[in-house]
Amino acid sequence: MEVSVSKRWIITGTVVMAALLELIDTTVVNVSLPQIMGNLGATLADVGWVVTSYAIANVIILPMSGWLGARFGRRNYFVFSIVIFTISSFFCGNAHNIWELIIFRFVQGVGGGALLGTAQAILIETWPKEKLGMATAIFGLGVVIGPTLGPTLGGYITDHYSWPWVFFVNLPLGVIAVLLTLTFIPPYPATNRGGSVDWWGILLLTVGVGSLQFVLERGETEDWFETDYIIYLTVIAVIGLVAFIIRELTTEQPVVNLRIMKNPSLAIGMFTTFILGFGLFGSVFVFPVFCQSLLGFSAQQTGMLLIPGGLCTIFMMPMIGKMLQKGVPPQILATFGFFFFFLFTWFLSKSTLQSGESEFYVPLILRGIGLSLLFVPLTTLALSSLQPKDIGQGTGLNNMMRQLGGSFGVAIITTMLHLRQGVHRSRLIEGVTNYDPEFNARFNQIKQTMMAKGMNGIDAQQAAIKAIDGLVIRQTYLLSYMDAFWFTGVFFLFCIPLLYLQKFKRKGPVPSGGGH
Repeated sequence: MEVSVSKRWIITGTVVMAALLELIDTTVVNVSLPQIMGNLGATLADVGWVVTSYAIANVIILPMSGWLGARFGRRNYFVFSIVIFTISSFFCGNAHNIWELIIFRFVQGVGGGALLGTAQAILIETWPKEKLGMATAIFGLGVVIGPTLGPTLGGYITDHYSWPWVFFVNLPLGVIAVLLTLTFIPPYPATNRGGSVDWWGILLLTVGVGSLQFVLERGETEDWFETDYIIYLTVIAVIGLVAFIIRELTTEQPVVNLRIMKNPSLAIGMFTTFILGFGLFGSVFVFPVFCQSLLGFSAQQTGMLLIPGGLCTIFMMPMIGKMLQKGVPPQILATFGFFFFFLFTWFLSKSTLQSGESEFYVPLILRGIGLSLLFVPLTTLALSSLQPKDIGQGTGLNNMMRQLGGSFGVAIITTMLHLRQGVHRSRLIEGVTNYDPEFNARFNQIKQTMMAKGMNGIDAQQAAIKAIDGLVIRQTYLLSYMDAFWFTGVFFLFCIPLLYLQKFKRKGPVPSGGGH
């Protein structure tokens, strides 16, 4: 379907706006959770479901978005998803108790998850094949910036207004996105309207992927397999996913066409996209927690730190798109992306308890460059060889893998932090003994300081013990975060060889499966 240049840019802005809404809402609510707890009288365990329910809905609907778009028409499904997302945002902001909020967050996740894959499919079909790299770069701005901007925006709104406005800001943008979609996006015809519905596939996908996402979201807080229901859900996830794969490979009209994974570029690309999700969401999770819990930065301070790196990504994305357009192999660009990400984690691993804001700008800019070098080439590698009829399914599966990669990343990093804290605390406590001259000198210094402030000897001694314990705890957390940064960086380096399992396109621009 031929589209004029001006209309193409309007369509691009529309789908990126819709995708950005979904991605910002993935993280925007996180910094508002304490206020939600106080306002709705919820426990910490209950309020965690506000995040978990959205993530579960996202990962269930993503792989089905291609089938739903084909059955109802891509534009119709896109508009319906925006409407669902916008209406549920209104009800989230007006929730009277925590369980109402959790239910409407799940519905919001159903609408939001569909926006991502459908937006990318529309974008690929709108741009000509020789400009796929540029189209992917533009879409990548929203994907990369959304999770980064979310905590900053959420912190600002929470500090200056109240938590319902975290959801209400979606309303005008949702209305604008619907009007622009109906006005400018062509009504792609439904291609699977008369086919039978694969209800078993939908059920098995919901049970399998939903259980897996639940285990990843809640496993660490529940001590993983020390909790019975985590064990049961893990077994259900494995059985459900195996049964789902068998079902989809044997039925004539599957809800998720797994046969397209015979395409080696898509199969390998999905795995590298999984790794991208690991780095994108894992780093967005661990860095703010490190800054706020250990270095004492505010949510707004931490968010502001992320802005220069985000601006760097915005600047780099179009350049990467042009390089792909001129025939630069995506594997080469992605290799540099993995290396820049390693440098980001290496710099962070050198942090101390005295590190200030100025020491994080360089590593975060390196992260911004790395993300621009990763997202566009990896997406191009995964989707470039798909046939037009497979674009919807391919984008849905690829986006699901990025979401799952993020969930695995957060789960692995939080578990690693927990385990390494025990190791480092044991080692540090070994040095807390009367036979250690350094400990004695520090202990006596703190004790004398307390006595100089008017404390008696016994109280000063107790205060010195508490102070030493506090120092041990802070140093334990610091060393654990350093381990997490190192693990992430080395993991990225080891993934570089996977890029070269995909064929090089040596001449001309990367072709598109959605060409015109």
